[in-house]
Amino acid sequence: MAGDCCRFQLISGDGVLNMQGLENFTRTTNLSQRGLSYAVVAITGPQSGGKSTLMNQTFHTNFEEMDAYNGRGQTTKGIWIAKCSDIDPFTIAMDFEGTDSNQRGEDDTAFEKQSTLFALAIADVVLINMWYKDIGLEHAASRPLLKTVFQVMKRLFKPRKRTLLFVIRDHSKTPFEYLETALKEDIDEIWDSVAEPETSRSVVLSDFFNVEIAALCSYEFEEENFKEQVMVATVRCEEIAEEKLRQFTTDDDWLALKEDVQDGPVSGFGATLDSILETYLSQYDMEVIHFDQHVRNAKRRQMESQALEVVRNAYDTMLEYLYSNTLESFKTSLEQLLKGGEGFVASAGTCAQSCFLQFDKGCEDAFIRLSGWDGSGVRGKLSRHMLSEMMAKHVKQFTDVLADEVQSLFEAGEADTWVSVRNLLASKTDVAESELSNAHVDFEVPRSEIDKRLGYLKENARSVVERKARESAATRRVLMRMKDRFAKVFNHEENSKSGAWTSEQNIEEIERNALSASLKILEIMAAIRLDQTTDQIEHALFSSLMDGNGAVPASGATPDLLTSNAWEEVSPNATLLTPVECRSLWMQFKADIKYIINQATSAQGTLRQAKRAIKIVVGVAVVVGAAVVATVGAPTAMGIAARPEVAAVMKAVGPGLAAVMKDIGPEVLATLKDIGPEVAGAVTSLGPQIVTAVIAMMTNGFARPHQQ
Repeated sequence: MAGDCCRFQLISGDGVLNMQGLENFTRTTNLSQRGLSYAVVAITGPQSGGKSTLMNQTFHTNFEEMDAYNGRGQTTKGIWIAKCSDIDPFTIAMDFEGTDSNQRGEDDTAFEKQSTLFALAIADVVLINMWYKDIGLEHAASRPLLKTVFQVMKRLFKPRKRTLLFVIRDHSKTPFEYLETALKEDIDEIWDSVAEPETSRSVVLSDFFNVEIAALCSYEFEEENFKEQVMVATVRCEEIAEEKLRQFTTDDDWLALKEDVQDGPVSGFGATLDSILETYLSQYDMEVIHFDQHVRNAKRRQMESQALEVVRNAYDTMLEYLYSNTLESFKTSLEQLLKGGEGFVASAGTCAQSCFLQFDKGCEDAFIRLSGWDGSGVRGKLSRHMLSEMMAKHVKQFTDVLADEVQSLFEAGEADTWVSVRNLLASKTDVAESELSNAHVDFEVPRSEIDKRLGYLKENARSVVERKARESAATRRVLMRMKDRFAKVFNHEENSKSGAWTSEQNIEEIERNALSASLKILEIMAAIRLDQTTDQIEHALFSSLMDGNGAVPASGATPDLLTSNAWEEVSPNATLLTPVECRSLWMQFKADIKYIINQATSAQGTLRQAKRAIKIVVGVAVVVGAAVVATVGAPTAMGIAARPEVAAVMKAVGPGLAAVMKDIGPEVLATLKDIGPEVAGAVTSLGPQIVTAVIAMMTNGFARPHQQ
């Protein structure tokens, strides 16, 4: 070992920091001038396990070693520190007091935890020295130490990669591969047994450590072999690997490729990166060819892993470009095919197959041979999002049609509206489900994913119907439809298609029919009935709002069922119009249609007045005709009209007839043409001559009074 190596006790066995010794060490080794350009390696493990010997042999330090002839007592107390000789970069070695010490007794656990915490806080590489015979034993001395290490890491540290190197001492005939497998299983088991902090996310061992395992023969019985083995190879191979990794991360070609990827997908990305990586891996292989094969291969794998960590972001960026570009291509092509009139299932399948082919070719181009990454995770995400996009278009297309047809049913307001709505919802949903089920095979997603989306489709379809129902149940819209329905029924009864009201029509009965039809609309829009449940809304509305005259029943005549804010047997979520709202809406409706009824009643009264006036006119005409016949006989009609005798009669009766005609007014006269059949019989009996005479007299005698 080198005699010029500087060493001192950093922390005493009592836990006191040697501040003066640290200052001297820093000054004599020029540590303060090195900034961050140094490494720290620490060793811990059971007492008398040869830790100091291992450090001295590996890192050329001069820590005090145990004298085998004086027994297995405690050699190292506290924590010692030394500069490693002939090792670049500048490396500091730390030798820790052994665990499981008889000298410490019950204080062993406390100091062990504190020293372990210190080692993990500052060391880049922590060596855990352990006996070959302890592997696989439940109560081996290394297990409490490992548990302490893992507890400290989980509770006090954020993930930061350190190398945890397990050194198996006194290895004999058992194959190293077996020991390596058994030890890794022990390590994983101990890690999993340590409880997670409540405030921490779940972490895995690889978040904290690069775990390495090496085996050494017995120093006591095979000193020469011990000095020639593995630890020198481990350190040198790791140094060479770190240097090649540093060279790779600063390589101009890699930096240019990395920059290009930020601007968009790079053709030949995988092949280019493979070539750059192979350059430095080949250089590593050449420089470590004389070291132990197992060690150099292990360090090569570690170098590969670290290099892949460096390039992972660039690779992920490439896949993200592929993902986004492919998804956009799917959206565009699906839209174009649908506009071109192709069926939905066929369009979705064609687009999916084309886009997956596009993505797979891109993945092949980006593939890094060393990594084995296949982009399957991103492909799965792409598949799900393409399916989501396809379904979004399908659902929109489906719900738009559904919404329009449901709205038409609500506007029509037929008695079987809710039956029609339920049937429409069921048939449309069945068709949509069938289309989606047929299309899902092209998207390479599990059936459970499709079932989940079909469930969403059903829920969305029902929501669309409920939304249209609530829109249609808005007070203004319901009131408008009730008024339209009333006007249609009231003005288009079988006996009033002409728009004129005859004296024989029963306006009150027609009004009741129109009111009943309007109230049916109110009953339809009072609640959502998608589940075929029964309710008493129709009974409550008709018994409370309709009596024999189509008016609100007299107080106490029937129970008023419209004073509540809820319907019996109807949930609040299914209620569109409460009983109180229905009553208020009906009152507004009755007030708004009052003018229609008044107008009809007035028109019928006017018609009756016209009939009475006509009877008077006819009667007068008969009297006048009789007077003419009695006076002059039956000459020709036109001659009679010119005789002075007729003029004399007209002079006598003219003012009376003029007054009657004046009272009738132009509105009644306008209706005379519509009631010709009633008057025709009476007028015909006078004969053509008398009719001619009467017309002449009325024309000559009434013209002047109406013009006055």
